[in-house]
Amino acid sequence: MDAAGSPAKDASRALLAGFSLEMTGKDIPGLDDAAALLPPGTRVNVTFLGNEDLEMRLAAARAVQAHGLVPVPHISARRLASHDALEEFLARLQEAGLSEHVFVVGGDPATPEGPYASSLDVIRTGILGDYGVREVNIAGYPEGHPDIPEAELWAALEHKTAALAEQGLASVIITQFAFDLDAVLAWIAQVRQRGIRSLIRVGTPGPAGIKRLLAFASRFGIGANAMIVRKYGFSLTNLMGTAGPEKFVAELGRRLATDPAAGEVALHFYTFGGLPATAEWVRSHGGEGS
Repeated sequence: MDAAGSPAKDASRALLAGFSLEMTGKDIPGLDDAAALLPPGTRVNVTFLGNEDLEMRLAAARAVQAHGLVPVPHISARRLASHDALEEFLARLQEAGLSEHVFVVGGDPATPEGPYASSLDVIRTGILGDYGVREVNIAGYPEGHPDIPEAELWAALEHKTAALAEQGLASVIITQFAFDLDAVLAWIAQVRQRGIRSLIRVGTPGPAGIKRLLAFASRFGIGANAMIVRKYGFSLTNLMGTAGPEKFVAELGRRLATDPAAGEVALHFYTFGGLPATAEWVRSHGGEGS
């Protein structure tokens, strides 16, 4: 085990500085339990799920703010039934002082429920800034997407960052969670080679049951073969326990520390095992929010 103050420990702490995490509209009790463990100003993404409504999303974002944290509400393009629905959500966020940071994502429905087929469609409305948005988080896919060809993913990332820059809005890329460290690093290198300088938040699961992690990996098309998950820190032959991102974070931090071309990189935690468990893990590993 690395001693305190060792280069490996220092690299992990540097990567954990400015971490973010996410919650659903139903996670307010978990947020209440976790808040004391989170540094003031930590960014907390609030998801936009089909089984939650506007009031639930707003209540969750308000709860984040009330704890001295920074809410990052999701806007799911394909779940918006109309342009009016988009404007209503943005207006309600602005009225509550919750609109500065948003995450615009395509969303799960295969068929759009309204006029927006992609996150780029929402960005190209040009109205985000009118409602007080200053920073837009967008998705990245280091291990690809099961339904979108790689060339389309790269084109979309380039178009989104360019459109946001034209509108004077900051962009942050939050990646889908991954187990394959080599794939993540190769993807970051390609992002930078394409001239995109946005902060990248690498998605990783907080501590959770191994079966639950694998179920989410399967749902999102994430590679979970035996070699990759062993490197991540658990075995496919023992599915009863829990796993945390210790090995992934330590190695990612170590390799980024020797790669100045990678630019600004932080972590984003998917809280499959609950907000308190993730907050406790980050605190115990020296994490500081942003």
